[in-house]
Amino acid sequence: MELGGRKKLHALSLAEKIQVLELLDESKLSQSEVARRFRVSQPQISRICKNKEKLLADWCSGTANRQRKRKRESKYSGVDEALLCWYRLARAGARDVTGPALLHKAKELADIMGQDFVPSVGWLVRWRRRNNVGPGPRPTLAPPPPGLTAQPQPPVALEDFSPEDVFGCAAVPLLYRAVPGGASACDRVQVLLCANSRGSEKRRVWVGGRQAAPACFSGVRGEALPASYHPGLGVPWAQWLARFDRDMGRQGRHVALLLAAPVADAVAGSCGPHHVRLLPLSASGSTPALPCSVVRAFKARYRYRLLGKLAAVRSSEAGLSLGQAAARITVLDALHMVVAAWARVPPQLIWGSFIQEGLAPCKTAPAPSGACEMAPVPGGLSPEEFSRFVDLEGEDPGPGVCKEEAGAEEEEEGAGEEALEPPPTKADALRALGTLRRWLECNGTGPELLDQFYGCEEGVERLCCL
Repeated sequence: MELGGRKKLHALSLAEKIQVLELLDESKLSQSEVARRFRVSQPQISRICKNKEKLLADWCSGTANRQRKRKRESKYSGVDEALLCWYRLARAGARDVTGPALLHKAKELADIMGQDFVPSVGWLVRWRRRNNVGPGPRPTLAPPPPGLTAQPQPPVALEDFSPEDVFGCAAVPLLYRAVPGGASACDRVQVLLCANSRGSEKRRVWVGGRQAAPACFSGVRGEALPASYHPGLGVPWAQWLARFDRDMGRQGRHVALLLAAPVADAVAGSCGPHHVRLLPLSASGSTPALPCSVVRAFKARYRYRLLGKLAAVRSSEAGLSLGQAAARITVLDALHMVVAAWARVPPQLIWGSFIQEGLAPCKTAPAPSGACEMAPVPGGLSPEEFSRFVDLEGEDPGPGVCKEEAGAEEEEEGAGEEALEPPPTKADALRALGTLRRWLECNGTGPELLDQFYGCEEGVERLCCL
């Protein structure tokens, strides 16, 4: 029990206050319910709502400390604001601003304002914290060491960011159920991939398809989809960037996003991100915003996984052709395989590719690893045949009827009985687990696969208890 019977005051940081405002805007929760969720009082939530405009202005300014819980005004607020203005102008002019330079300028500004103020190191530390100003000079790019081929020079603004905060993205056309030697234009989806140059962070995949609501999505909640899905093969750049900017704001980060010049111009004109700085690549250059080797590694892993799934389907039903097995692949199957393939693109490949393309603030690339550049070649295909299969989107696909679209029409006519099956129940899920375990036991499965099954079994059982 706390001393005196009083509750301990729990103050929210600026980032948490923004989360409160977003939760109130996006949900139907009351202020009391939000207060319980954040373990604060309802009057505190009410004060946050009253100060909404000021909090949002602080958040969008890019200079406020996102982790501060109380905003303590400086005694010399005039000097504080004038120094911040001078600091921004100096940085915009690509000048290095050191601690001694800030102290000297603060004293000079105080004298001009007629204030008896002698800035100390402690004051400077608090000033940096209040205004989210990091210490140290601006990093610079060194020339390549002798004997190395000069890399293409990245945009100058890259030097302001760490490798973890430089992102590249690409819209990748994908024939999601193509087979070697055969593909239909109706099977095309658009996949939006995004990762940072270090390869340590990959954004949630976006997939665009021809159908607004594929029949295979029946009964599946939107948040349970492995990737974000939107109708249409065009990329909703403004919507995607707004979500990216919001996520970076919640993390208190400022990042750079490499984009093709036409896309950057179009997006910048429709919405102004606060936490994502757009770095357009030259329209006349051939350097992509996400290295080609990264995109190809993703496609190779997707094709490898697709052929493995088709082989499993054919082994379960005698006489099934490869094309017939491919016709059973749904958009939902493709979402799962896309996410699995993207997760298997190794970080070291992404890191090395960004450096080799001159798209990362770094001087030398790590030692190349040829083993991780391509997925294993599936049985029955030569390396050259698999390479052509990976690059299938570059060829002209033949005509065809999209099976899922035909299935959707049959569903409306009452012919698609299978698509109208109700979602599985908890009992169905538990029976399926038992069936799967029995199959693994009867086929001499090794301990590694059983360990993976145990994790899946535990997760499903936990969901059944909710």
